Amino acid sequence: MLFDLEMMQQHYRTLPEKLKKVRSVYPQPLTLTEKILFVHQLHIKEQAVRGKSYEDFQLDRVAMQDATAQMALLQFACAGKKKTAVPSTVHCDHLILAETGAKEDLAHAIQDSKEIFDFLQSISNKYGIGFWKPGAGIIHQVLLENYAFPGGMMIGTDSHTPNAGGLGMIAIGVGGADAVDVMAGLPWELRFPKIIGVKLTGKMTGWTSAKDVILKLAGILTVKGGTGAIIEYFGEGTQSISCTGKGTICNMGAEIGATTSIFPYDSRMADYLNATGREIVASLANGVQECLKADEAVVQNPHDYYDQVIEIDLSTLEPHINGPYSPDKAWSLSEFKQAVHQHGYPEILSVALIGSCTNSSYEDMQRAASIARQALKHGLKAKCPLVITPGSEQIRATIERDGLLKILEAIGGVVLANACGPCIGQWKRHDVAFGEKNSILTSYNRNFSGRNDANPGTHSFVTSPEIVIAYALSGKLTFNPMTDELVNDAGESQLLLPPTGEELPENGFDCGVDGYVPPSVKGEAVEIVVNPASRRLQLLDPFLPWNGKDLVDLQILIKVEGKCTTDHISPAGKWLQFRGHLDNISNNMLTGAVNAWREEIGRGLNALSGIIEPLPKIAREYKKQGLDWVVIGDENYGEGSSREHAAMEPRYLGGRAVIVKSFARIHESNLKKQGVLALTFENPVDYEKIKEGDLVSILGLKTFEPGQPLTLSIKHVDGTVEKALLVHTYNESQIKWFKAGSALNMIALEHN
Repeated sequence: MLFDLEMMQQHYRTLPEKLKKVRSVYPQPLTLTEKILFVHQLHIKEQAVRGKSYEDFQLDRVAMQDATAQMALLQFACAGKKKTAVPSTVHCDHLILAETGAKEDLAHAIQDSKEIFDFLQSISNKYGIGFWKPGAGIIHQVLLENYAFPGGMMIGTDSHTPNAGGLGMIAIGVGGADAVDVMAGLPWELRFPKIIGVKLTGKMTGWTSAKDVILKLAGILTVKGGTGAIIEYFGEGTQSISCTGKGTICNMGAEIGATTSIFPYDSRMADYLNATGREIVASLANGVQECLKADEAVVQNPHDYYDQVIEIDLSTLEPHINGPYSPDKAWSLSEFKQAVHQHGYPEILSVALIGSCTNSSYEDMQRAASIARQALKHGLKAKCPLVITPGSEQIRATIERDGLLKILEAIGGVVLANACGPCIGQWKRHDVAFGEKNSILTSYNRNFSGRNDANPGTHSFVTSPEIVIAYALSGKLTFNPMTDELVNDAGESQLLLPPTGEELPENGFDCGVDGYVPPSVKGEAVEIVVNPASRRLQLLDPFLPWNGKDLVDLQILIKVEGKCTTDHISPAGKWLQFRGHLDNISNNMLTGAVNAWREEIGRGLNALSGIIEPLPKIAREYKKQGLDWVVIGDENYGEGSSREHAAMEPRYLGGRAVIVKSFARIHESNLKKQGVLALTFENPVDYEKIKEGDLVSILGLKTFEPGQPLTLSIKHVDGTVEKALLVHTYNESQIKWFKAGSALNMIALEHN
């Protein structure tokens, strides 16, 4: 399907001239990242400093998934606008619980979440937003198939929005408040990122796939190594990877904290555009190819132009399996067996899962089916449950037509709905008890504790779809398909051959059931009604503005120890049903956070009663008594999903500040947007000064300025007082958000 052609034609028509103006200000050789950012910059000026300066950008589009769209559009409805300022879409992919199979699960979701889907379709109609119905597919796959275009720039309210980098687009995951800004016609603000260059040489062979590039890189950079940076791939090796393979790599760049990831435009992208009915876009991009890749001087002398350079030789790259509990715990296949034994990971594979937004391309399914085809030939079937999640209706219909689904089902596969499902915790398992140790292997992107099934005992490992199929045939994590033979019921041994598969369907894509609903041409006549008694939707009241005073004698709700992702701050799973109801979903706040003072998860000491209680309950009591509070956090606080609820819930329940050793980018931005102070210990060891029962004050707010630290006064139980410096990344606009009470309050003030 071809959307927004006029916008793209205008983009490509003006791109060379815009880039010429950029070069008059920045005459040095430019990376691809710089080219795209500079041509989208609101004002081209010689001030952009990587990793430091905040810049304003004019974006091409916004995308939202159904879980995050609820709060984003509830906020947008408060902005007083008649229509979105840029093309925008909503994709219903998160609210479909995986349990028995595609047909039944989709039917249940449509019934159970009818109120939400009706609301989203109605409000999309009102504001000129394209709507993709439940079952149409996962947001990132649908974006790649229909909306992404080389050289464009967009944001999406999901952390894996960078998937579109596979088509040469800068696509960044954000919270809903950022989406509201852009839809309301405001420029989008971003701290100008550093740029990490990843040089790819050689060509992949055998069992190695595009997934292994990012699994290897995750092991190198870790979950926070890409924070504040865009990953730009370059080198001749990029041209050996399909467009959808590039998408897989960019998608999982979110797991290393990268702002986004991007590949230069090439013939593989043109092939994909042509195959998905966008020949005219390919033709337009072909006409400006030099604008869609890094300058040759950059490629030849990368260390002069990138902040960091990493080289990966595809010819020697081994298949990888990453996990458990963190996507950066990388093991090559040759060392994985030893790791299983050494660390005592459960050897028996309980479930194998393929698909998702990361790995459900036609090429992925072809390669997976090639392994399944061998299995059938030799009388082999999966020795554990095998789950298949198509990324879109287009993929599902095409692989069904071409017989790939039939092959996968023949070895024991069960097809789920075209939705996120088990990847995001929307999975109702019946085979293990809560807390029971077990291992699962997926082709997904993220594997934090409890992520897939809410069970902390599940050891989740991430790899490519073809590796998942091979391990499913064995049923054990100690199997290595490159060296170990499988034995069928007749006692015959067989070594699997490496996977094969075409990247695009010979007979073109089958679009299947059309899931797109265009917005009403008379949106102003649409009335948005939210039932005041609804448990799932709630209209928003503005947060109160700052009172002009320092924050004195704040309670400490919790001092968090170790990894604290947005899944720990605001879990998904059963809580997804409340994404549109701020009061109800706030009952999950910090329920996964580890208390540094006691062996408790999601619980702390109520300073008023002296009782150990769930953190949301304590926060509500503090709020009722007019007591403000803070959270103390560890390193990379708020990594993971872009969910802004992890920032809205603390604000709603009376939280005034989050003070940590370091932040993940999206969460820090989300906190600022909601009027919560996002502050960092200048000296990380000051984290140790905070004791249970302390009261803290944040001083210096009356002269709150960019680059100027604030002071934390710590009043201990024994009456002694210590102080620590708090640094921040606030600029003048963001300080105005804090003073107004939120960024949304500022939009409303400016509109009125």
